[in-house]
Amino acid sequence: MNSNTTMYQGWPEVDESKKLLIEQVRAFAEDKIKPRAAQLDATGEFPKDIIQALAEMGILGMMVPENYGGSATDAISYAMVLEEIAAACASTAVIVSVNNSLVCAPLTYFGNDSQKTKYLTPLAQGKKLGCFALSEPGHGSDPAGLECSATKVPGGYKIRGTKNWITNGKEADICLVFANLDKSQGYKGISCFIVDTKSPGYQVSKLEDKLGITASSTAQLFFDDVFVPEECLLGKPGDGLKIALNTLDGGRIGIAAQALGIARSAFESSKRFATEREQFGAPIAKLQAIQWFIADMATRLQGARLLTWAAARAKDLGLKYTKEAAMAKLAASEAAMWITTKAIQVHGGYGYTKEYSVERNFRDAKITEIYEGTSEIQRVVIAAQEFAALNKS
Repeated sequence: MNSNTTMYQGWPEVDESKKLLIEQVRAFAEDKIKPRAAQLDATGEFPKDIIQALAEMGILGMMVPENYGGSATDAISYAMVLEEIAAACASTAVIVSVNNSLVCAPLTYFGNDSQKTKYLTPLAQGKKLGCFALSEPGHGSDPAGLECSATKVPGGYKIRGTKNWITNGKEADICLVFANLDKSQGYKGISCFIVDTKSPGYQVSKLEDKLGITASSTAQLFFDDVFVPEECLLGKPGDGLKIALNTLDGGRIGIAAQALGIARSAFESSKRFATEREQFGAPIAKLQAIQWFIADMATRLQGARLLTWAAARAKDLGLKYTKEAAMAKLAASEAAMWITTKAIQVHGGYGYTKEYSVERNFRDAKITEIYEGTSEIQRVVIAAQEFAALNKS
């Protein structure tokens, strides 16, 4: 058992059975995922067998009720599990996060029984994989300005338009698509549709060549009059923006956990390197400059972790957690970027080579400041919540 075990001792929301799950995932991540992370990063290969193994452990639908194929666990355990996976491979973690937070969650909260049985159950069991199509080429941080359109036709809808930056877009079987059903209504005209990716007209038009998280696909999708049956409307017409914003609150906890895992990997690597690397006749861990790096890394990592757990705790209690999720995502992603940058500094020239994992950690960390709401958007969300609270007082 490694030193991270103590991290979870005394956390009251995690009972013994959940601790056992976390230990099981940690062991799997250390033994099966971590040894392949560099290869996956280099080749961009989708880790299909790893995802299947995680599905068999119940990790693809962690917060889904058991009667719909899920594990029915809490958000704190989910965050802890994602941190373990991300510490081994950030690409694998985001694949898992998207399926859980951005696909299974909205189907759980907004789907009817028929939709849950047909779509949620196989997604939670890992028999199918999902993606979440909100962003567009001209509308990343502004979901209310969507141009992708849905037109009512006999028996359903036809969707036309383009979506950008879609994680799991290449491999997904089910896509949650946000389209404007009535542009005259502005954001009130946006609706959410459950789309089978095998539908005629569904096209993966481009795959992005990315800086990091290379083993998870990031696709541009084109919908060429894709027919969607009427029963595949999620929620009511016009519920799309509400569904999207609700979903992104939970998704930000997942990305915060991913950032924690990336940061922790770089932090642990830095500690090991500092005790092994000698300069001037002693390990560099004896140098005050290195000690201060390590102290600041530890403090930022734990602070971000506690914010992430606090957001997950609020979610578990059924409280409003928009601000808490934004704070967690902001703190964890910026901590990950800072920690991975300093990790390379601790490693010196070695940190700039692919021989050491901190180089990959650095590249993987950057995206956590961008997707599911940039750091700037998180600050806008947090400030809006603070002023709203002031006006109520």
